[in-house]
Amino acid sequence: MMTFDTWSILFMVVQSLVIFLVVVIVAAMMIIYERRMLALWQDRYGPNRVGPFGSLQLVADMLKIFFKEDWTPNFTDKFMFTLAPAVAMFTALASFAIIPISPTLGVADWDIGILFFFAMAGIAVYAVLFGGWASANKFSLLGGLRSAAQTISYEVFLGLSLMGVVALTGSFNLRAIVEAQADGWYIIPQFFGFLTFVVAGVAVTHRHPFDQPEAEQELAEGYHVEYSGMKFGMFFIGEYVNVVLISALMTCLFFGGWLAPFNLDIPFIPPAFWFMIKTLFFMTMFVLARGSLMRPRYDQVMNFGWKVCLPVTLINLLVTAAVILIFSPTL
Repeated sequence: MMTFDTWSILFMVVQSLVIFLVVVIVAAMMIIYERRMLALWQDRYGPNRVGPFGSLQLVADMLKIFFKEDWTPNFTDKFMFTLAPAVAMFTALASFAIIPISPTLGVADWDIGILFFFAMAGIAVYAVLFGGWASANKFSLLGGLRSAAQTISYEVFLGLSLMGVVALTGSFNLRAIVEAQADGWYIIPQFFGFLTFVVAGVAVTHRHPFDQPEAEQELAEGYHVEYSGMKFGMFFIGEYVNVVLISALMTCLFFGGWLAPFNLDIPFIPPAFWFMIKTLFFMTMFVLARGSLMRPRYDQVMNFGWKVCLPVTLINLLVTAAVILIFSPTL
C-alpha cells in the first residue's frame, strides 16, 4: 500500500512533468504568436494559408520539424554533433525548475535557485560551442565562437544585475524573492538592475538585436547551419524556451511574480494568472524588439556590454549595498 510520502513524491513528479510539458507547448506556440504579432505591427498579412485564418500553421510547422530528414553530414564529429542540441534543450528546461508560478505551484523550491540558473546558463554555452566545432564548417565555427564570447560576456552582467535583488531579499530563493515584494516590487529600487538584466537576457538568448551568432546575412544561420530535422528543432524550440524563461525571471525578480498589482484583492483570479499575464507581456516585448530594432555590429555589442552594462551594474550594486548599510539597524 502506498504511503502518504509516496503519494506526495508521485504528485510532485507528475506536477513537474506537466509544468515542463506546458513550457514546451508555450514555447512552440510562441512561434506562431511571434509571426502574428510581427505581421500586426508591420501592417502585413501573417500566416493565413493553413487552416481557417492560418490557425493550423503551428501544426504544419511541428509536422515539418518532426518528419523532415534528420541528416548528419559525414564530415561531422557525430557524438558532439548529436550532444549539442540535447544540451541546449536540457539546460533551457532544467532552468525553468526554479520558477515559482504561484505560492504552491512550481517544480522545485531551492535556496540556491538563482545559483542553479547561473549554472545551467554556463553549461548552455557548451551547446553552441559543440555545435559550431562538431559541424566542421567555417560558418558554424565562427558562429559558435561569436556566441560563446557574447554569452560569457553578458552572463557577467546578468549575474551582477541580480545581486541587488539578492542583497535586498537576503536569499537566492526565487519564492522568497517574490514574497519579499509584497510591500513593493523591486522594479523601483532596482530599476537600473532591471535594465541591464533585460539587455543581458536578450543577449544570452541570442534574440534580435543581439542575434549576431546566427545572423543570416553574415553567417548563414551560424552554429546550427548543418543541422536539420529534430536536432535543429531542439535548438529552435530551446531558444523560445529561453525567451519564456527570461520573461518569467523578469516577472519574479522585478515585478512581484504571482502578486497582484497594487495588492489588489480579487478572489476569483488565481495568483498564477498574474504570473502568466506578466510573463506574456515580456514575451511580447521580445517580439516587438525583433520587429523594431536594428542589428548592431558584433564589436558594438561587445563594447556596449563591457563599457556600459558593466559600469551600470557595478554602480547599482554599490549603491544598493550602501543603502542597505545605512538603513539596516542590525548591521
